[in-house]
Amino acid sequence: MTTASVTAAPVATAGLRNDLMAAAIIAGLGAIGYFVFPDDLAFLTRVIGLAFLVISLDLVTGYCGVATLGHAALFGVAAYAAGNAALAGITDPIAMLLVGAVAGTCTGLVSGLLVTRFRGLPQLVLSIAFGQLVAALANKLSSITGGSDGLAGISPGPIFGVFSFDIYGRTGYVFSLVVLLVAMVALLRFARSPFSLMCRAIKDDTLRARMIGVRVYPRLVIMYCVAGAVAGVGGAVAAINTGVVGLDSVGFERSAEALIMLILGGAGNLWGALIGTILFELFHHYVSAASPFHWMILVGLLLIVVVLFFPRGLVNEVVRRVEDFRQARAAR
Repeated sequence: MTTASVTAAPVATAGLRNDLMAAAIIAGLGAIGYFVFPDDLAFLTRVIGLAFLVISLDLVTGYCGVATLGHAALFGVAAYAAGNAALAGITDPIAMLLVGAVAGTCTGLVSGLLVTRFRGLPQLVLSIAFGQLVAALANKLSSITGGSDGLAGISPGPIFGVFSFDIYGRTGYVFSLVVLLVAMVALLRFARSPFSLMCRAIKDDTLRARMIGVRVYPRLVIMYCVAGAVAGVGGAVAAINTGVVGLDSVGFERSAEALIMLILGGAGNLWGALIGTILFELFHHYVSAASPFHWMILVGLLLIVVVLFFPRGLVNEVVRRVEDFRQARAAR
């Protein structure tokens, strides 16, 4: 047995353990949502769809350092594509997910080719311009998108021809949760890949990455395509469960909210993107219901507190403090 194989065995075992733990955590959170909030399954399903968008944003911002405020375009285009596929007769939910993923990937390719060519302020401006262009097209192309009225009448068929979507949202919630579980496990494995690690190196020091021979631009475009596929799945999940796709799915507000969720949870950590989405949406849901005229003030105060006391995000800060505690305990 070679040294490489001996070294690879514990790494593979640790990776499998992490994947199983991730699946167990998501399944546990999903079970809590299903049994504790049985009347809010539609809201929880919406959270799952948005989680795909924020995770997608984390791949380009947290892992690659790409500044973007037009990321909702990837999500919205995929939602429209999945909706039009259903109206055209492709009602199988799995097929609709694939349509959304392909549409998101293509949108990510176009956006990535444009946005990642620059850095800093020009990059941010281009991302906003791309997002506004997609939003304007969605409003004008009413024959495809429904315009300001939205694309309605989306009715997915039964999953595997057996499990029909019910009015209580149970089937849709379980379906969305399973899709999130599979995607999260795959993305956590992808985040440990050499490709993702090199993207982190590009984020930390682009010049040094170029000096060692890394082709920066193609890697960023590829990561944008991966992020587009993830956002596309989220857009398809949203279209499948709501039956309607509106202009809000491609709007600037959706992109800004996604960035807020990522900052809240912590960029550069897929768990941070997921937890940030859950916390922000729960806060939004309950605080806006309790104080419909002042909830934005409370959201602003929450973000100020997080940035001041948890600048790396809640999840990253918790991870850091746990590691500090372990090191202090081991040093005793």
